[in-house]
Amino acid sequence: MRIRGTCYSGCVTYIVTIDPDKILACHCADWQKFSGAPYRTVASALAKNVKITGTPKHYVKIAQNGNRRDQSFCGTCGTKLYATNPDNSAVFGLRLGTIVKRAELTPKQHIRGISAMPWVTHIAHAPWFIESPSSAAFSPN
Repeated sequence: MRIRGTCYSGCVTYIVTIDPDKILACHCADWQKFSGAPYRTVASALAKNVKITGTPKHYVKIAQNGNRRDQSFCGTCGTKLYATNPDNSAVFGLRLGTIVKRAELTPKQHIRGISAMPWVTHIAHAPWFIESPSSAAFSPN
């Protein structure tokens, strides 16, 4: 499947061919910290299939397991774009939120479940709002 992605500001864009069956949700504590969310959803892609326009910034972090991971992001708006191995960038983990047609891509597996928030599987029946409710609903008492 050929997809297109972009950061929030549009300064960095990409076009890539992916396998829609290679979408995963990672619950590791590192990704929770990086994203500010309970998990991060990723589309795997071979580096040879990724064409990037613009110049992402990079931060190399050491993962919980000791592996080095190059975290690439837009230097203008801060959007996290992808991660790869800085020593052998054969595979990119593209951040699902940057993909234009992300609603068409469903995670096929969860990884690093040991770090998953205990409530993540129980929130499907929580109230849904089409748009944001009034700010009063979320004001601390």
